[in-house]
Amino acid sequence: MSASVSDSENRYPPADRGWHLAAIALLAVRFVQGWIYWGGGSRRFIYGPQKLDVHGHWMAYKFQTAMPGALLGTDRLVAFLLHHFTLLYLGVIVFSAVELIAGLMLITGFLTRLAALATIGLSFVLMLLFGWQGATCIDEWTMASANFAMGVTLFLAGSGAYSIDGWFLRKRPQWQSAGFFRWFGGALPLPLAEGSYKRLALALFWITVVFVVATYDYYRGSVVTAFHGGPVSPAKHHWQLGQGRLLQDGTVIFHAYVDAGTAAEPSNVLFVTLYDPQGKVVERWDSQALSSLGAKAFQNDFPYQKIHAGPFGLTGPVGASAELRLPGRLPTASTLPPGDYRLELRSVNGHLWSLSIHYGG
Repeated sequence: MSASVSDSENRYPPADRGWHLAAIALLAVRFVQGWIYWGGGSRRFIYGPQKLDVHGHWMAYKFQTAMPGALLGTDRLVAFLLHHFTLLYLGVIVFSAVELIAGLMLITGFLTRLAALATIGLSFVLMLLFGWQGATCIDEWTMASANFAMGVTLFLAGSGAYSIDGWFLRKRPQWQSAGFFRWFGGALPLPLAEGSYKRLALALFWITVVFVVATYDYYRGSVVTAFHGGPVSPAKHHWQLGQGRLLQDGTVIFHAYVDAGTAAEPSNVLFVTLYDPQGKVVERWDSQALSSLGAKAFQNDFPYQKIHAGPFGLTGPVGASAELRLPGRLPTASTLPPGDYRLELRSVNGHLWSLSIHYGG
């Protein structure tokens, strides 16, 4: 330790020695923040390039699973991108590249503050898209909130120890007075007076507090309200049903959207039943009938996550949205009485979802 202090005394003016030692203490934070984002980008570009293979299960599927709980209209942005392949693929590449480059910059301490700002932005976007997910706990919220706070800390503190920024400063001591290096690098404190620095740090602190506490309260309560499972459940699947139509032979056409549940496993519907206005069964599609439906029975809204016929009935991954057509099997001469019919879907674990369908005869 004495050698480090001596080195600090030789290289930094007395006013900056404490800051330099604090930067040494933050080495682990800088490395972990960098490694997290480097890991995300390197998996796609280097170690798992299949994640960018558009002919396989690539990142588009992951983005679609975020739609049900995405905040501030980002669900509509994702839906737009899913319909525009070029923009979607470009967005995935750019996002992954920023992760890769910003992570490597933090690990090595190169333009540390610029890299920290990039990770703050990434954490914000990830919170909006995936913060609601986590089947057993809010895993994505935890990651995004921790990375946001770490990014803020690294922006304020820089990388004053063991960094490429520090190496550049030793090679180019005239950069001590360069504004761009003080703001984007990390080898020196920010070029602010103590009062200004304190105000900036407190402003970023309160932004972090509001960001973390507000999103936590929205997703789980436990701040001013009781604990809850979130406006969108990350664990319990839910099918949103609408736009129902009933044909005279018992054929049912309706729209379904799997708007909640874990992205790790799809939801499986075993039975679909149509009841008449008196509550009697008009049509019933069991798991065998549902699993034998052809591709024409499904008009999916997106080409990635799709509602489809599975081995046990209807299979709906999170984020999938489609119009379904269940063929009727009533005699063609039969006449259904007008009134309000009810369509009911039953999942493998007993969950029920229903849709009222008005039939006018």
